[in-house]
Amino acid sequence: MRISGVTTFLVGNPWKNWLFVRVDTDEGLYGVGEGTLNAFSATVEAAIHELEDAFIGQDPTNIELIIQRMTRDVYSEGGQIHGPAVAAIEVACWDILGKSVGKPVYQLMGGALRDRTRAYANGWYRTERTPEAFAHKARLVVERGYTAMKFDPFGAAWRVQERREEDLSIDIVAAVREAVGDEVDLLIEGHNRFSVSTALRIADRLAAFRPGWFEEPVAHQNIGAMVEVAHRSPVPIATGESFTSLQQFAELLKHDAVHIVQPEPLYLGGIWRTRQVAAMVDAHYGVVAPHNAQGPVCAAISAQLGACIPNFYVQETFEVQASTDITMDIVDEPVVAVDGYVAVPQRPGLGIDLDWDRLAGHPYERANMLPLFVPGWEKRSDDRE
Repeated sequence: MRISGVTTFLVGNPWKNWLFVRVDTDEGLYGVGEGTLNAFSATVEAAIHELEDAFIGQDPTNIELIIQRMTRDVYSEGGQIHGPAVAAIEVACWDILGKSVGKPVYQLMGGALRDRTRAYANGWYRTERTPEAFAHKARLVVERGYTAMKFDPFGAAWRVQERREEDLSIDIVAAVREAVGDEVDLLIEGHNRFSVSTALRIADRLAAFRPGWFEEPVAHQNIGAMVEVAHRSPVPIATGESFTSLQQFAELLKHDAVHIVQPEPLYLGGIWRTRQVAAMVDAHYGVVAPHNAQGPVCAAISAQLGACIPNFYVQETFEVQASTDITMDIVDEPVVAVDGYVAVPQRPGLGIDLDWDRLAGHPYERANMLPLFVPGWEKRSDDRE
């Protein structure tokens, strides 16, 4: 069996354009992949086609060989552009391999440890940045059966916050905690916003509400700063979603400061590298909560990984976000949370397929991105200030 071609599809989602691929073979089997990257999905699409010589004509079941041809052999390190381009093809190859042997992907990586994974809700706080509005939305999340939720209460903060803005952020967290009670895990998103001193001051104030983690409070590029915050913070620190190599995770883990690690399968180059990171984290007695803020193919990837990773912690889901209607329109059996849990797909490969004819009904628009440092970004809409 040989790869005979690749077709890319840019799909417009109001808060982030999605990039899907279909990898065809000369035996009629095809695989589904994804290469979504916030403001650069069209750029990743171009990168996929530039890499065609590395995978066209190859056996799609020789996945490590194809990875090496797309990374080592091009002698270029393209970071978050390169990673999703590689991942789109790598994921599609796993889908083809699973279909060819009639097994879900998780069966090819050691088999199932669980048939469902606990999920946390993200993207639910599309509202005014007030304690009352966040509390109201948080109650709705709990009513849907979730026992964990993530949110960024910090507005458009960058490095520092005015005292009144910091107080508002803490008041939002307090209101959400009061609204959902003590048994729901609150996961606080930092989006790389703060300096070390600001992050530590905020972490001290957050501790009273016992959050499950404080995510990427400082810039992910500065591993030393992240380690310093993790050592001194009274709240567990989570990070890793922006890394693009095993070496970055090795550098982070050697400090034994961060024990909640969030690899993004698309940025890392796919499923296999993410599974390798999970093993690295396991060696440091940590847990993994893969980043899953892309499209529905990435949700299927997370479900497959969640089934087979021993130190899997919790799965991110955007099922409560505006993308739901689009997902239902283009995916045959989308991976969504029910009562706060995601069932592991049992069909061969990734367990999902796309309606290729419907993708064009959701056109790409350059404005579809998440501008995290613009006031009102959390609404994920066009009425930002």
